[in-house]
Amino acid sequence: MKKLIQTLKNIYKIEDLRTRILITIFFVLIYRFGSFVVLPGIDPSALSALGEQTSGGIMALLDMFSGGAFSNASIFALGIMPYISASIVIQLLSIAVPTFQKMQKEESGRKRIQQYTRYLTVAILLIQGPSYLVNLSVQLREVGAALPEGIWFVVSSTIMLCAGSMFVMWLGERITDKGVGNGISFIILVGIIARFPSAVAQEFAFCLTNQDGGGLIKFIIEIVGFLLVSAAAIMLVQGVRKVPVQYARLEKGRMTPALGARNYIPLKVNVAGVMPIIFAQAIMFIPLALLPFFASDGNTSYYNLFGNTTGFWYNLVFAVLIILFTFLYTAIIVDPKRISDDLKRNNGFIPQVKPGAETAEYIDTIMSRITFPGSIFLAIIAVLPAIISLFGVTQQFAQFFGGTSLLIMVGVVLDTLQQIESHLLMHHYDGLMESGPIKGRSGLSAY
Repeated sequence: MKKLIQTLKNIYKIEDLRTRILITIFFVLIYRFGSFVVLPGIDPSALSALGEQTSGGIMALLDMFSGGAFSNASIFALGIMPYISASIVIQLLSIAVPTFQKMQKEESGRKRIQQYTRYLTVAILLIQGPSYLVNLSVQLREVGAALPEGIWFVVSSTIMLCAGSMFVMWLGERITDKGVGNGISFIILVGIIARFPSAVAQEFAFCLTNQDGGGLIKFIIEIVGFLLVSAAAIMLVQGVRKVPVQYARLEKGRMTPALGARNYIPLKVNVAGVMPIIFAQAIMFIPLALLPFFASDGNTSYYNLFGNTTGFWYNLVFAVLIILFTFLYTAIIVDPKRISDDLKRNNGFIPQVKPGAETAEYIDTIMSRITFPGSIFLAIIAVLPAIISLFGVTQQFAQFFGGTSLLIMVGVVLDTLQQIESHLLMHHYDGLMESGPIKGRSGLSAY
């Protein structure tokens, strides 16, 4: 406790860090306030059906990322997800299209790519805005309410939804520039954490009041299980395979190995991050969208395969897709030939491995060996909420036992703590951990 108090005092003493933290808190409060501002013309008391729709499945994930703004029909209902979708598309184009590759290497090009991302975000919002209003209209009719009629309401509400999401994007960028951590990732983290206290409270009430709840002992076991899963996620995020590298130096006209100049290449176990889960969820959303056409007329086979998100076949296909996308995204991100060329250019080499093609093959072999168990571990964490829900855990609390939400929480918290620690060490204060420096994800965003 004394160590914690002293660390907080040290953080307060650093004016720049103190200012950044206060700015971050201020922007977060603005975001949370906007999440409860309901669209004009909508009765907040009639949103119970929308809340029930977002209690499980894909809609629950969207509502979690928006911090409850989706189910509140607020001006921030679409949240930051359209921007994330646009960023993913642009990232893939930066890898696959030569023009975007060239732009990525230049400062002016990166600014243009950022501008293209914003334009694509607006285009996505113009599609999602009216779609959200159509879904909202259907949900309100179930409880005997209705949206205001007229094209003006649709146009004005779409504009407000688009403006709200763009404002959230602006808040994220300001947090990155003026605050602590990656702003967009931090916005997602705030949305996820906002649902955590209510999920814990619901699970606690369910365990104590429900006849089949299991009582206090079951709740304690669930909390311990959650902590163990969180520790496993931290291990997955931070896990690296260190490949030793030695650099040579010029000595009397010849290159010789430099004594004490050993380094290593940190090859991450989970290079892809949460991207495989996001891609797999996008694919699995397609059969869910087609469910009304195939599940009618008493046809339950299709529903048993893809309609039940906690079912065996759904999660099996989901896990297989995650493993495949992990290998695919890792192959795109990590280029063994480029790493080999960089080592050769800087007079570096891996001991007992010839520079050039053999080095590239060696790195590729290691990546394949660590990616396979990493992909399986990632798939297990992704399907863990569905498994946990089968043991009588409420859907809201089960979502935090794995999946995208837990990985984002772990990754963003580690990144933020790493930035705070770098400020402390720069001003010659002790770090946050006695065991050593905190290892983040090297500045990568959550998405």
